[in-house]
Amino acid sequence: MVVKFLAPAAVIGLLLNASVSHAQAVGKTAVLASDSTFIQTAGSLGLMQAKLGKLAAENGSSSAVKEFGKRMVEEYAQANKDLAAGAKQAAYPAPVMLRRHQEIVNRFLGMGRSSFDKNYMAEMVNQHNEAVRLFQQEAERGRVASLKELASRMLPTVQQHLSLATQTAGTVGADVTASTSGERQGS
Repeated sequence: MVVKFLAPAAVIGLLLNASVSHAQAVGKTAVLASDSTFIQTAGSLGLMQAKLGKLAAENGSSSAVKEFGKRMVEEYAQANKDLAAGAKQAAYPAPVMLRRHQEIVNRFLGMGRSSFDKNYMAEMVNQHNEAVRLFQQEAERGRVASLKELASRMLPTVQQHLSLATQTAGTVGADVTASTSGERQGS
């Protein structure tokens, strides 16, 4: 008779324990997913910045845009190495360009020289706004220590790029007020 009552209690105990373990595993997966999203998105942004920077250096009309593009190529070459190393250290795959970033590159590949500078600089402000938010979020809430440290270390450079992009956009007459205010409202 005691066995009749103990067997169901033991099964319930095992099920509860399995539920708690599953919930913990799901929580851990969600945390890893956010770190995974960071490294994938940051890596993709870096790859896109290098490609677009090369296009700007070649297709830009103004010297300011050409110089900005050259700087992005140089600085994102190192940033992309750091992001790839960070992904490897955290046991994530090497970054690749996401479809949405490849579509942006494709749009600029087909763009005429006359509209390139303004569109490129407006895009740079938008993309660097996104990058600043992404790196800040990882630096503050990341769970993988190496990625959190990487984001913290790279954040000042990304913020500097945003400032430079905004300044350069102003010199070529790109309208970035609507995009930056819209970005802020979404945060």
